[in-house]
Amino acid sequence: MIEAHATARYVRTSAQKAKLVLDVIRGRDVNAALATLQYARKAVARDIEKVLRSAIANVQQKDGFTGDIDRLVVSACYANEGPSMKRVRPAPMGRAFRVVKRTAHLTVRVSERPEAAAITDATPASASTSEETEPAESTPSTKRARKMPVKKRKRKKTRASAGSRRSSTTRRKTAGKE
Repeated sequence: MIEAHATARYVRTSAQKAKLVLDVIRGRDVNAALATLQYARKAVARDIEKVLRSAIANVQQKDGFTGDIDRLVVSACYANEGPSMKRVRPAPMGRAFRVVKRTAHLTVRVSERPEAAAITDATPASASTSEETEPAESTPSTKRARKMPVKKRKRKKTRASAGSRRSSTTRRKTAGKE
């Protein structure tokens, strides 16, 4: 299985924003990922598209590549934090606010999809096991358990709270008599 990667370093975006777009293309085939990035409404999608195209070119240069781009899949993609640039912005009354301009390192790993014959052999076994088992929620005992109301516990009055209440009433009675 042929695999290659490409990295763009010091891209002027935060890693958090880049991860939102990278999560969308992870695991997709290359043509679908390029189409997704082309119509994505995030600015970082253009940078990720460049990195993906570079990874595809790197795979094509490797020995043993079949030449079929349709079999390529985005096997892994991630964004790591790069160094942050600290800047100062003037604020009212002689103060200053710190502005952090973040950067990210984008990495896209592309590999060939394994043969289709290996995938089709595994599907009948998993399909037969899922039909035989029934979900646990369909049993009547669990339905009854969910419908039973929860009993609330009554609070017991403590002697300290009861005593303080008595002492305040006795004070009022004695204050009125005097």
